[in-house]
Amino acid sequence: MATTNDLKNGLVLNLDGALWTVVEFQHVKPGKGGAFVRTKLKNVLSGKVVDRTFNAGVKVDTANVDKRDMQYLYREGSDFVFMDMQSYDQIHVSDAVIGKAADYMLENQDAIIALHAGVPLYVELPASVELAISYTEPGLQGDRSTGGTKPATLETGAVVAVPLFITTGEKVKVDTRSGEYLGRVTS
Repeated sequence: MATTNDLKNGLVLNLDGALWTVVEFQHVKPGKGGAFVRTKLKNVLSGKVVDRTFNAGVKVDTANVDKRDMQYLYREGSDFVFMDMQSYDQIHVSDAVIGKAADYMLENQDAIIALHAGVPLYVELPASVELAISYTEPGLQGDRSTGGTKPATLETGAVVAVPLFITTGEKVKVDTRSGEYLGRVTS
């Protein structure tokens, strides 16, 4: 248990049987009336964001969310198997929990898994990953103008928009949050 005075960004609260992460908070002391705390909360599972106001000093139930460094090993049916980097325990995470992150995951890639009472809640990937282009249409000689893009299939199966000069087999950097092409990887 904590009070609204202990709120901080990233704290996970257990409200109405659901887990909510504090995105922003603001203590407000109006000239008239009691103080209160205005918060913006994000549902851990669905991603829904809501505004909620608490009276100052009210007790709120905090949830213990354990974030662990894990390595993605392989896919087994509809589950993804991860290994804890400290204990070497393996856990199965369903594709519903992984969601869009599956488009940017390769075997042996590191990720952060958030667990609550041993149940995986969500996966955090690095901000960007380097992936090879498995197929893209060749650019034509006249297609060198700036700003033009074409679809390219990554080695994970995801499709991203890349500049016209990118060819099959090249490695590119992709933003895991938006799926945008960030640049060519030169090695």
